[in-house]
Amino acid sequence: MTDQPVSPATPKPDAPPPLDSEVAQLAAAEREIAVDIGDKLVEIQNLTVRFGGLTALDDVTFDIKRGEILGLIGPNGAGKTTCFNAMTGVYRPSSGGVLLEGEPIGRSKQHKITRRGIARTFQNVRLFGEMTALENVVVGLDARHKVGVWGSLFRTPRLYREEKNAIDRGMALLEFVGIADKAAVQASALPYGYQRRLEIARALATDPKLLCLDEPAAGFNPAEKEELMELIRTIRADGYTVLLIEHDMRLVMGVTDRIVVLEFGKKIADGLPKDIRNDPTVIAAYLGEED
Repeated sequence: MTDQPVSPATPKPDAPPPLDSEVAQLAAAEREIAVDIGDKLVEIQNLTVRFGGLTALDDVTFDIKRGEILGLIGPNGAGKTTCFNAMTGVYRPSSGGVLLEGEPIGRSKQHKITRRGIARTFQNVRLFGEMTALENVVVGLDARHKVGVWGSLFRTPRLYREEKNAIDRGMALLEFVGIADKAAVQASALPYGYQRRLEIARALATDPKLLCLDEPAAGFNPAEKEELMELIRTIRADGYTVLLIEHDMRLVMGVTDRIVVLEFGKKIADGLPKDIRNDPTVIAAYLGEED
């Protein structure tokens, strides 16, 4: 566990705060901070998803390395969100599979996949609108709680310890994403950009090995996108691995270590951002080509 804080170069007003090692360790005390890019964390193997006669994902294979930010891009309808959904248990693959740390996820239910270490956000914000920001994060923390039904009924000392720990960690996560001062505000009353940060905090609350962000910059203005880039870098600096779906190419090129490109459900490219930017196949997929 490193004691050296990692921080963005120049924080902007209302931007996520610089990474504080004490806050990071309180939010997830058992996670190694500042993990280097290393071995394969997730392997997507010949993944195919069909809906009747429509093949939404066709024999797609790629891996996600521990400690990297991987971008998953492609034109509308390319199969990006379908891939997310197959990885997180929303859809069942027609064939192929997903390995997490070498072990197959198989046809596990969504909550079991979350417990195993894959968390996600959604294109459309899905918060508990009547709950406060802190309560939303505490819901995410419940994925790691160990007190069962009987412990809750009899209000055991362990339950009280878990509840206190959940509040402490929830506040640390809200501070981590830059909205600790909104802890007591109802989620539905938060500005849209803060709701996006809250959804990321709730996903982080499950202490994931892989954080999947599905178009987190949707609806953001340029300044908000810059702040989001800083937040994603901060999340990675804190030891998380990130899979990012995003249409904004400036954001993708500015924050990812590697990019996988899909078109019509097939993988057409996999490489470094500078190589993807100049790949004729990728350019043709986005801009088309002359007959």
